[in-house]
Amino acid sequence: MAWHEKVTDRDGWRWLPVEHRAAHLIDAARAYLRTDDPISAGRALMGAARVAPAEIRHRPAGRDVLAQVVRDATAPPTLVHLPPPR
Repeated sequence: MAWHEKVTDRDGWRWLPVEHRAAHLIDAARAYLRTDDPISAGRALMGAARVAPAEIRHRPAGRDVLAQVVRDATAPPTLVHLPPPR
């Protein structure tokens, strides 16, 4: 997770295509879930939805992680604004 936080703070992060940034944030959300940190997972998903909403709506990996996060009672309440998982 330290690598993720370091990478997203660098200038090169903004140069990546939005789909790549969103995919990375979805992967980071999955990693946060594995470390029992649903709040950070939710934040990562919100970031992915901000840069490329279609990655959360249409990418199976995005929908799966979103479904896992929204089931957690400590997840950020702002996730209700994301599209519902199928």
